[in-house]
Amino acid sequence: MHLKRLLVAGILIPLIYFYITSLPEIYFLFLLIIVSLVATNEFYSMYKVYGLLRLFGLLGGIAFLFTAYYYEYLLPDVFLSFIVIILCLRLLTKKTPISALSEVSPTIIGLYYISGLLTFHIFIRRIGVEWIILLYASVWIADSFAYYIGKGFGKRKLYLEVSPNKTIAGAVGSFIGSIISVLLIKSLLISTLSIKTCLIIGIVIGLTSIIGDLIESMFKRDAGVKDSGFIIPGHGGILDKIDGILTSAPVLYWTIKLI
Repeated sequence: MHLKRLLVAGILIPLIYFYITSLPEIYFLFLLIIVSLVATNEFYSMYKVYGLLRLFGLLGGIAFLFTAYYYEYLLPDVFLSFIVIILCLRLLTKKTPISALSEVSPTIIGLYYISGLLTFHIFIRRIGVEWIILLYASVWIADSFAYYIGKGFGKRKLYLEVSPNKTIAGAVGSFIGSIISVLLIKSLLISTLSIKTCLIIGIVIGLTSIIGDLIESMFKRDAGVKDSGFIIPGHGGILDKIDGILTSAPVLYWTIKLI
């Protein structure tokens, strides 16, 4: 399992790096749309969202990302419109009000949790391609440090009720990995960053990636599944791979704006 994780990461990370840095920005939008569709579909499968609710949840993700890319100023209107659309769909497609909230809630949550947070990737990419590389590298390196340090030294559980396998040692590993990766990106791509700023960003991403991991674990535990999917050997589903990135992106965006 360890070898498989390393092998997949060794193939995917360079491919994603060259895809993002070598192709025009519009291709990044296409990548986000594919990720959004697959990850949201995994989430809907976990919570058994089917039919028109599932279809419009997936279409809403595309609408969010296209709006963020082309018409950012309309994004709040599109966000609110899809709440109304999904509520109307449930009202008109089923005569009974029974289970209405339990059917609508995962549709809306999945849409905003995945595609809504992915819109921040577009905003970060617009600031500079080096920042989106920093985001992905630091979260994935933090995740790897958390996994291996947790496996090797983890004894005390971090949050047993939500994620039995996560440990305090693993959380410390996440901070270490994130700080190291930010310092590495500074030396390679963003030389203007100060050491102090690197430490702040590293701590912020280390913390938010842990929170993102726990949020997805909360959903999976609630839905009674181990992984969101099986599309990536040794890593689970797409949602399993982007959970930390989803929550780290908006916080990194706000941090960049502040500094």
